[in-house]
Amino acid sequence: MPGKMVLFFGVSTLLWMMIAASQAFKIETFPESRSLAQIGDSVSLTCTTTGCASPTFSWRTQIDSPLNGKVRSEGTTSTLTMDPVSFENEHSYLCTATCESKKLEKGIQVEIYSFPKDPEIHLSGPLEVGEPITVKCLVPDVYPFDRLEVDLLKGDYLMKKQDFLEDMDRKSLETKSLEVTFIPVIEDIGKLLVCRAKLHIDEIDSEPKERETTKELQVYISPKNTVISVNPSTRLQEGGSVTMTCSSEGLPVPEIFWSKKQDNGNLQRLSGNATLTLIAMRMEDSGIYVCEGVNQIGKSRKEVELIVQEKPFTVEISPGPRIAAQIGDPVVLTCSVRGCETPSFSWRTQIDSPLSGKVTSEGTKSLLTLSPVSFENEHSYLCTVTCGHKKLEKGIQVELYSFPRDPEIELSGPPVNGRPVTVSCKVPNVYPFDRLEIELLKGETMMKNKEFLEEEDKKSLETKSLEMTFIPTMEDTGKVLVCQAKLHIDEMEFEPKQRQSTQPLFVNVAPRDIAVWVSPSSIVEEGRSVNMTCSSYGLPAPKILWSRQLKNGDLQPLSENTTLALISTKLEDSGIYVCEGINLAGKSRKEVELVIQVPPRNTTISIYPSSNVKEGENITITCKTFSHPPAVIILKRIDLANEITMCSKNGTFTLYHVTQSDTGVYVIRASNEVGDDSGRIEISVMSRENSKDYFSPELLVLYCASSLIIPAIGMIIYFARKANMKGSYSLVEAQKSKV
Repeated sequence: MPGKMVLFFGVSTLLWMMIAASQAFKIETFPESRSLAQIGDSVSLTCTTTGCASPTFSWRTQIDSPLNGKVRSEGTTSTLTMDPVSFENEHSYLCTATCESKKLEKGIQVEIYSFPKDPEIHLSGPLEVGEPITVKCLVPDVYPFDRLEVDLLKGDYLMKKQDFLEDMDRKSLETKSLEVTFIPVIEDIGKLLVCRAKLHIDEIDSEPKERETTKELQVYISPKNTVISVNPSTRLQEGGSVTMTCSSEGLPVPEIFWSKKQDNGNLQRLSGNATLTLIAMRMEDSGIYVCEGVNQIGKSRKEVELIVQEKPFTVEISPGPRIAAQIGDPVVLTCSVRGCETPSFSWRTQIDSPLSGKVTSEGTKSLLTLSPVSFENEHSYLCTVTCGHKKLEKGIQVELYSFPRDPEIELSGPPVNGRPVTVSCKVPNVYPFDRLEIELLKGETMMKNKEFLEEEDKKSLETKSLEMTFIPTMEDTGKVLVCQAKLHIDEMEFEPKQRQSTQPLFVNVAPRDIAVWVSPSSIVEEGRSVNMTCSSYGLPAPKILWSRQLKNGDLQPLSENTTLALISTKLEDSGIYVCEGINLAGKSRKEVELVIQVPPRNTTISIYPSSNVKEGENITITCKTFSHPPAVIILKRIDLANEITMCSKNGTFTLYHVTQSDTGVYVIRASNEVGDDSGRIEISVMSRENSKDYFSPELLVLYCASSLIIPAIGMIIYFARKANMKGSYSLVEAQKSKV
């Protein structure tokens, strides 16, 4: 099979060489001879050969200037791409193809142009009938402009035509324009301005060769023939009304604006409607009114003069010639006019001090609002009304007082039976306080009264008070403390002239007779439950608070119930518990000590140096246990023939210079009031007769006896003397004291 493939390729190559040899070497270009390119676009020139399997290509310009392009050759084709096209690419380009010893060459002429955008139409301003206007047609970035033709038309009418035939001294993009001035007429409305540009390069197949732009004509007419009509008349009475209507011609339809001419000649804008209505006319409304018709082109104006005549009027002020006002309240003074529909108002004080208020005027009324009223408002106020050329004035006197709240009753503390307490009756923010009287009653009994007749040196709000100290009794419970305040200013009409406050008396009794019960006992075994109940007498009924006293003396709150229950007590629950009875009048407390007893447990026994020792050595037996109260520990040998019993509070026993007779089984028992625990050990003493340090038992007994004789004699003398002093002696008591 491989041999057949080699034969096949060999035959194919031979046939191809024969065919290639039979074709003549030729060169072709595309485009064939000329290419038209728009500046800024991309253009490609292609060179192709036939009759040669592997030609080589080269590109150049006819004048050997730079290519300004990119060459790509592949097989029998070579492409020169210029992107973007510029003035530097306007050349005759030559493609040279070489096949072995043969060389062929063919050229392509690249011509460029620029005609990128539609023309632009510009007007020198808005089109107004009868007014000259200049229209300009711009053709931007043209090349070659010596082949440009521009036409300007209005509808189908050719207004101007121009060919730009001047010589080009250099290669560049040019913007060419055509201008025409004409006078618009009303018939031009809706017609089209047409700017048409042609670039005469017909010998070359290119698009577009022609561009155009249109613009619809909008023709305007400046406002004219402005007319004003007045109803009912240009002469009016004060309080009357007038309607003025204005019209004006123009295109587009003019907007109407009404203004009033000021004394300095300036116009004050009033309305943007064709109709202006003025109501409740005043004399100052007299003057010249101007109507203007305005559109985009211009304006037209017309004037009319209105004359307003005055009429008689009267002034009233309320609430009257005099008013009593509470400091801090709002007060409204009203000034009203009759017989004048458009009055003007002004307010002032008689001594020309600041008003310290807000004036609101509307129609025939003016309000002076003093909010809140203060000392600065205690004046005679004058309202001045002007109607036309006439002026009237009316006054009102504002007098002040302050009696804003009921008295305040304060106690130095909660009333407690038999304990002095001070009651205070305060009347806040009083003015004038030299007319104040305060009475303090308990039930219907007058306790104290006072009049404040001192002179006022300045205007100010004062808080006055009356105090009294008394000793409450249980009979006072349910009675009412009454504080009455009276402000004696009868010449002023106001309410209230009298204020009072009441406070019921509730006499408290401090906690006492506190008692505590502990069940089953204050001394209990660990794991049992304890209930501690507390009670106390007082008014109001005391609140019970259980606490535990810490080591530093502080109290740790536990419960607010009368009974404190401890479930499954532990040793750490032992301590002092405090019950407190608390109410508004004071507190009382009682303490109880709780003792939790724990039987011996976790008992351990250790022997030093060992349970197997030699004669003459010392043995230390240590017993440790956990209990409360501390356990008494007893070491007992269970061999009845040699019974030994020893007692210890610290759990340590020492057997000195043991002998073989000390060999045996020992029981250690730890016990207290609530239980015991025990353990068993076995001690073995071996003989050591050959030891130099050995002491015989007889010698040891003699030594121990001699060491005990002297203390025994001393104890006998001590107890004999004690018996002589008391007249009796108890061995049991002696043993107890020894233990």
